[in-house]
Amino acid sequence: MMAVAAAQKNREMFAIKKSYSIENGYPSRRRSLVDDARFETIVVKQTKQTVLDEARAKANDSTLECSVLQAQEQHQQEDKHPQEIQQTVEDQDAEEIRLVAVETLPTKPEEHVRGADDEEKEQDAGLTEEEVVLQNAASESPEAEKEVVRAAVVVRLRDGMGSLGRILKAVEAYHGTVVHLESRQSRSDGVQFDVLIKIDMARANLLQLIRSLRQTQSFGSVSLLSENNVNVKAPWFPKHASELDNCNHLMTKYEPDLDMNHPGFADQVYRARRKEIAEIAFAYRYGDPIPHIDYTETENQTWAAVFNRVKELMVKHACSEYIAVFQKLEDEKIFVKERLPQLQEMSDFLRRNTGFTLRPAAGLLTARDFLASLAFRIFQSTQYVRHINSPYHTPEPDCIHELLGHMPLLADPSFAQFSQEIGLASLGASDEEIEKLSTVYWFTVEFGLCKEKNEVKAYGAGLLSAYGELLHAISDKPEHRPFDPASTAVQPYQDQEYQPIYYVAESFEDAKEKFRRWVSTMSRPFEVRFNPHTERVEVLDSVDKLETLVSQLNTEMLHLTNAIAKLRQPFC
Repeated sequence: MMAVAAAQKNREMFAIKKSYSIENGYPSRRRSLVDDARFETIVVKQTKQTVLDEARAKANDSTLECSVLQAQEQHQQEDKHPQEIQQTVEDQDAEEIRLVAVETLPTKPEEHVRGADDEEKEQDAGLTEEEVVLQNAASESPEAEKEVVRAAVVVRLRDGMGSLGRILKAVEAYHGTVVHLESRQSRSDGVQFDVLIKIDMARANLLQLIRSLRQTQSFGSVSLLSENNVNVKAPWFPKHASELDNCNHLMTKYEPDLDMNHPGFADQVYRARRKEIAEIAFAYRYGDPIPHIDYTETENQTWAAVFNRVKELMVKHACSEYIAVFQKLEDEKIFVKERLPQLQEMSDFLRRNTGFTLRPAAGLLTARDFLASLAFRIFQSTQYVRHINSPYHTPEPDCIHELLGHMPLLADPSFAQFSQEIGLASLGASDEEIEKLSTVYWFTVEFGLCKEKNEVKAYGAGLLSAYGELLHAISDKPEHRPFDPASTAVQPYQDQEYQPIYYVAESFEDAKEKFRRWVSTMSRPFEVRFNPHTERVEVLDSVDKLETLVSQLNTEMLHLTNAIAKLRQPFC
């Protein structure tokens, strides 16, 4: 169990598990997930570099100490007969490991001393993330140190294949097993061959092996590629909706308490109200009922003003799916102009229609956290209301934007699936890919347009809840481009003024198909799926999991085939 815990810790080592939290501060006044994702990428890189620098410094100190001790011991043994050394090797395993490393890969004492200067700097530069992870895992416990792992080591041979025997002897000395070996001619200057060796070996011995191999000039470089079951390139991500409790951190942005340009900055009552509602969201945990907010008369008036304007414009400019759900919400008395809907009643409505639910958020979440929620068909929604002085525009997400912009289409099956697929694609994605996914989200879910009977209609929440930009988007002023995820993902965005470019999808189904093809090109080395029965995200990284899934799909196909056959039978 301790070894499993150690491996888990190292999986999370280079990830910001809780993303970028409010404690770090954030100076920008922008509102978009795209800017959040870019800023978060910078923070992750800085954090990773700090961790690596500390680990490398620690490793160099340890290596230097070991090198000095080795040099001293070698000096003390100069008067001993070689047979005495050989006898010591045969009698003591620990001594065998050290001496074989020294004798098989000979280094002069003065080379170890030099390691305190130039050579140690070279080793520092070559210390990879994988080696740092391996060191930390080995230091967790004696059991973790002795646990046998499978690793791939690449050694560049300067002197040709004659040096290969030294490597194999060293592996044997450190009680390792070679499970795979291949070589190729090297493209590096001064190196004849690159050799890939897959080894089963205890963590501590593996670290010593790498250090020993690096102490000979016969090898150009020695690199550890990976440790079994540890992928430092893939950040931690939630596997169950309950783990979203760890992904509820905000970007400190355009807040009434922090920015004098906010419409509510000088309104002490509004600021106190925002703080009160934010604290309610911060206290929320998975499984809790969504807290009821007693909205004030002023807040309901703000809702009524926006509601009436959206209802007036949607008939002509919104897509048919939005209009259909809007009407349904009115029929069920969830959308009424006199009062703001409660998140709980809206969440119940979404669950009945598409399985989506809502979770209260205190403000704008980081891009990775927000997108991860969509993978579980959970939309994180604010509960506070924009300031009455700016009813038709908000520089940040508020519940009017969420309720009128996002909720209707989350009750449409096709759009709900598209939203979830964006969320699933974000799990385990690199920081750069999170930026791209956020940009695709920005130009689709927030500001997307689609074709309908040769007319351009709006489906983006940022358009449907802000009539000024809606009228701009459907006019001839901006450029309309066909939706293509590859180009959309790298398109610069505008969040201070109206967009100069909008992407038009042929339909939701067409957008989904193009998105799926694009996601398949991402670097993530595994696939994920959401299991609606367990409400968990499953990583499809083993044959057993895939066989289980195929069996389930075969059962579903059998039911569908039987249903088609019955429908084709003549009526009796």
